[in-house]
Amino acid sequence: MEIGIDVIYMRRCLQLAANGMGRTRPNPLVGCVVVKDGHVLSEGFHQEYGHNHAERNALLRRGDFRGATLYVNLEPCSHYGKTPPCADLIVESGIRRVVCCNDDPNPLVAGRGFQKLEDAGIEVVRHVLEEEGRELNRRFFTFMEKRRPYIILKWAESADGFMAPDSDKSYWISNDYQTLMSHRLRTTEAAILIGSQTYIDDHSRLTARLFAGNNPQPVVLDRRGRLHDVPDHWLHLHCKTLGEVVLELFERKIQSLIVEGGRRILDAFIAEGLYDEAIIFRSSILLGSGLKAPSVPPFPEGRLHFL
Repeated sequence: MEIGIDVIYMRRCLQLAANGMGRTRPNPLVGCVVVKDGHVLSEGFHQEYGHNHAERNALLRRGDFRGATLYVNLEPCSHYGKTPPCADLIVESGIRRVVCCNDDPNPLVAGRGFQKLEDAGIEVVRHVLEEEGRELNRRFFTFMEKRRPYIILKWAESADGFMAPDSDKSYWISNDYQTLMSHRLRTTEAAILIGSQTYIDDHSRLTARLFAGNNPQPVVLDRRGRLHDVPDHWLHLHCKTLGEVVLELFERKIQSLIVEGGRRILDAFIAEGLYDEAIIFRSSILLGSGLKAPSVPPFPEGRLHFL
């Protein structure tokens, strides 16, 4: 096949994979397309953690896959986890060629999936749309390679750059659309963190109640031990440094984190360089004075969003 055709089908894999957003964690997002004689025989994607992987969803459908090409955006697994190894099923199905986007950094896979395929005589083509694949699974790759969650800083600010007015009264900067988008964001990430003062001031539930999807794990950082009424389902951390926080979250297999705390918490994450993305809800309201919003640090292209 021409490389152009491989790119077309790999784009379809990435499109399929994105359908699992917010439901596969801590697993990656994976899509699969099986093609034979220029026709798509089957498609599948990893729909939910603990359920079939993308390759298994595609290959368990009826069809003669002998001599076909299988496209998948991540190296097929080679070990037993919640499901049997996908590499074994690919070999058994009679697939003759596998085209892949990204190598799997998981030490349980890390080249073993490709080796199984090649040992069985299957042609393996790697790194097709590699950067696009890493972008889609940036949470997974950050977690595996940096051994910490993918961290999204999020705050709301007025048009003149303030998070809150001088008054101690509660003040809502975001509009209804921004609030809805904030709840949508919560459905895509594994956890959401606030500090103890935000917990006291806002009585936040940190749920995605305004948008259909999974709720993130609520986390409160209580370095001074001020809180005594934190619900059991919250993660109540007493860590003194942020390095301890991200290590704790990593050990709990929390793949991504929204930092939605106050100015102090946000500044601390920024100072430590512990951030990958920022989403800033900018209002049309002018406050004139008050609590200044954080200074926006440098971000890679496409990782800073104003809504």
